[in-house]
Amino acid sequence: MISPAVEAMGYEIVRVAVLGRERPTVQIMADRADGALISVEDCERISHAVGAVLDVEDPIPGAWTLEVSSAGIDRPLTRAKDWERFAGHQARAEMLVPLDGRRRFAGVVLGCDGTAARMRLDDGSEVALPLGEIRRARLVLTDALIEASAHMAQPAGGSDLAADGRNDMDTDGEGPQASGASGRKVH
Repeated sequence: MISPAVEAMGYEIVRVAVLGRERPTVQIMADRADGALISVEDCERISHAVGAVLDVEDPIPGAWTLEVSSAGIDRPLTRAKDWERFAGHQARAEMLVPLDGRRRFAGVVLGCDGTAARMRLDDGSEVALPLGEIRRARLVLTDALIEASAHMAQPAGGSDLAADGRNDMDTDGEGPQASGASGRKVH
């Protein structure tokens, strides 16, 4: 329901979660389709567009809160392209059903063949995790991942300062966030 509006704006949805019961929070993690790092302004644009769609479609009864953020440095791996993009980095995955007698895996991301994510485990063995059976997977925050993220964030000039002189580097792993135009979007 929200993907077409977000994609038409040049973004991709990484994950959508609805948390809570009394006043649910709709959490959306997004990426820029061009691969650049997402900014707070990007999150605000997505928040306004998604808020409008949810207002019209009304899929959640009662009041709700909308939160839009980047996926962060230690991001979830939810799509085949995430497994390709972050090949060579450490990750942890948990399966819905056991695979070879185990549910949890940790190791280096090797990529994805379209149906299964591949990892080299800490013991040196390799495993193919069927994408449809992964409960959750996430990058592990390492110095190499922070360095790779810093290189992605640097503009062509090599500085990590925004045009207004602010340092826009994100080293807390959370990334930019927006919670609606007024800080919290409640319906």
